Amino acid sequence: MRSRSVRALITAVAAAACLSLSQAPSAAPPAVPDLGPYVSVFGPTTPRAVIQRKVDEVFRRQERDQFGAGRQALLFKPGTYDVDVNVGFSTQVAGLGMSPDDVVVRGAVHAEADWRQGDATQNFWREAENLSVTPASGADRWAVSQAAPYRRMHLRGDLRLDDGGWASGGFLADSRVDGRVRSGTQQQWLTRDSSLGGWTGGTWNMVFVGVRNAPAGTFPHPPYTRVERAPRVREKPFLYVDRAGAYRVFVPGLRTAARGTSWERGARQPGSSRPLDRFLVVRPGTRTDRIQAALARGKDLLLTPGVHHLDRTLRITRPGTVVLGLGLATLVPDRGTSALSVADVDGVRVAGLLVDAGPVASPALMEIGPPGARRRHDRDPVSLHDVFFRIGGAGVGRAVRTLVVNSSDVIGDDLWLWRADHGSGIGWTANTASEGLVVNGDRVTLYGLFVEHYQRRQTVWNGEDGRTYFFQNELPYDPPSQAAWSHGTARGYPAYEVGGRVARHEGWGLGSYGHFTADPRVVADRAFAAPRRAGVRFHHLVTVSLGGTGTIRHVVNDTGGPSDAITNVAYLRSYP
Repeated sequence: MRSRSVRALITAVAAAACLSLSQAPSAAPPAVPDLGPYVSVFGPTTPRAVIQRKVDEVFRRQERDQFGAGRQALLFKPGTYDVDVNVGFSTQVAGLGMSPDDVVVRGAVHAEADWRQGDATQNFWREAENLSVTPASGADRWAVSQAAPYRRMHLRGDLRLDDGGWASGGFLADSRVDGRVRSGTQQQWLTRDSSLGGWTGGTWNMVFVGVRNAPAGTFPHPPYTRVERAPRVREKPFLYVDRAGAYRVFVPGLRTAARGTSWERGARQPGSSRPLDRFLVVRPGTRTDRIQAALARGKDLLLTPGVHHLDRTLRITRPGTVVLGLGLATLVPDRGTSALSVADVDGVRVAGLLVDAGPVASPALMEIGPPGARRRHDRDPVSLHDVFFRIGGAGVGRAVRTLVVNSSDVIGDDLWLWRADHGSGIGWTANTASEGLVVNGDRVTLYGLFVEHYQRRQTVWNGEDGRTYFFQNELPYDPPSQAAWSHGTARGYPAYEVGGRVARHEGWGLGSYGHFTADPRVVADRAFAAPRRAGVRFHHLVTVSLGGTGTIRHVVNDTGGPSDAITNVAYLRSYP
């Protein structure tokens, strides 16, 4: 028989073991990662006054800071918030849930144009993502132009896309709007894979791809283009907090024949989740060689808000690498190199970046695949999401080309390539850039392509089986003369040129605008150029002479038009 002391010891040990298994305090929550000084993370227990004070402080700093170095990310953990978020320049507002409905904002998440008396044509570089918003007034406003995505949102009310003056946006994707979208003075807009309560209005070019309850009407009156499904699409990666409080990145998978959102009604979202320790968290000032070494070790990249100067090209060589920017993280190649190059590999995602050209001309600011790339990537393509380029505006910047796509099967999802027409360091001989987008790969699909003001061709497409769903372009404002902007016997350069050897290409909802302020006598002979073949087809095109300043003689080749001081707008339903 055991002694009482031994029995007591055994009992105590057993009790302790039981406590450790079922009654011990849970493990400490995961530590909040250091995402740098320009990321603000709010939780549902954060006092409302604290959140509102920070949000207002960021907006006051960023409302007019169009070309400044400030970058901000305002992130909300799952929960409910009574707050009014006015979104200024270079600011990302995002929820940290797996679904937009995990983060509920009762108030507003909106973009206004008060700083320009209602003119929203310069409301660039801002993002609203992964939130559910119940607007206090019953309607929210997102009065924006390019590079201002409204993505993965659930708006429980109406959405207004203008602020009384002109607006020149825009992009809405993977979102649900319970009420009506009122486009107002928006000149053009792409809505992709979303659900709408209704849509009102339209100026020149409104495109709906994979949209439930897209508006009815026949182009060009109203100017609606409807495509029932998105053939191949992938959503943007996003940062979220899991149930244990750990930060992770969700990497969406490929969707085919997509229609409506990826997340509604508890849908299982295709894709996978990656822990944050798989990422190098890159802060401004991190040396380029350290970033490259992390990539070589198999790391992904999470770039925090700020301006990241590069002394060499960042080279992505590992299949499946994710490069995700927060708060419009900005890359600047200081020494005339590319900012980023991607090898001819599967599944790379590049998202949420602004690339600013440096003062030394880069051959290209970004290159996807090397010249001559021939591999197929149809099962796991490279995809680009909310990737924006700027040449000039923030200072002198130069590049020969901006984005070159050599790999096949690439998906582009909201791209803006911009040679600046205002700001600092601009002029015909200052922010020089010959071409915007060059596509050499086959089966490349683009949703939301914005390309503006390049000195020669805006977009050149040499690959087979390319598809563009929505194209918005402004030709260069500043050719000093017709002689300075001509080639051979042709006046001007086309905005969108399909190579003469291409047998199959298709585009839906394509628009090009002319506004030749340096010399209003300048003429562009055509906005679109393509071989006349049965396999090369365009649906719903528009050209505009903005204010009647300058002339676009024809829409495609020698067909359609003109757009000039007498006939400002020309439509073409199809070509050939």
